[in-house]
Amino acid sequence: MLAFHADTTPLQLPSTHRFPHHKYAALRERLGERLPQLRLRAARMAPVPDVLRVHDAGYVQRVLDGSLSTAEQREIGFPWSPAMPLRARRSVGATLAATDAALREGVAMNLGGGTHHASRDKGGGFCVFNDVAVAARRAQARKQVRRVLVVDLDVHQGNGSAALFAGDPDVFTLSLHGARNFPFRKVASSLDVDLPDACGDADYLAALDAALAEVAQRFEGPELAFYLAGADPHEGDRLGRLKLSAAGLAARDERVFAWLLARRVPTVMLMAGGYPTDLEALLQVQQASAEAALTAWTQWKNAATAAEPQ
Repeated sequence: MLAFHADTTPLQLPSTHRFPHHKYAALRERLGERLPQLRLRAARMAPVPDVLRVHDAGYVQRVLDGSLSTAEQREIGFPWSPAMPLRARRSVGATLAATDAALREGVAMNLGGGTHHASRDKGGGFCVFNDVAVAARRAQARKQVRRVLVVDLDVHQGNGSAALFAGDPDVFTLSLHGARNFPFRKVASSLDVDLPDACGDADYLAALDAALAEVAQRFEGPELAFYLAGADPHEGDRLGRLKLSAAGLAARDERVFAWLLARRVPTVMLMAGGYPTDLEALLQVQQASAEAALTAWTQWKNAATAAEPQ
């Protein structure tokens, strides 16, 4: 299975910055050692015209040339540096490449991505450009797909994605998230499921099952899915406020992939959020998500082989 990464262009952040940027290289190294079935690839930078299909030209230019205001940088959560636009474009590029791979092979992944707080003319919440929106709109523009499903299971609501896809009947956005968590001013998704603080495995999985059942009723025939498999609902996450165990998150991933495989929906998995107090615990959760994606890819491949004429 193809897995793309963007950590060849590291973020340039102060040592005291709270964003755990070191997690990306650590995950790539871990998966390279432990999952040899993955074909790890460094992503290319997303072409600017693809980014402009989604984002305001003035905002994009300010990101590229470093003229973002102090307020804009504060909302994104990163100080501008020459690495910011390069890293942001490479992160989107990883999702573009994973999308093309998923359409060919059934399942692919970005070891980062899921930058769902970025909207048309601004970033936010450590998100500069919205990779899912850029990839979805490029696939639609190329007529590779028409109907797109976003399954956003990051602990934070996907307000940027909700805004960018609002009113489009060909894109369905599902978000399961902490009701009292960031962003505090939410934008309506196609389906939002607000979860209370300290929500544990059983209640979470029941809510997920009900949400997927509702998606099945309301959105027929998705041709491409983006699955934001955030690790931040984990009980050890310092920003998550939910209480999912590693086993609960593994069950979450299995349910999502089973639902998508049953409908033969090509799927891009994105790692999205994770803010660990314990890096090893985060990497264990993310490795399990990668293993779930790899299992789904193998099942997709086997089903395709079985369907070939003998």
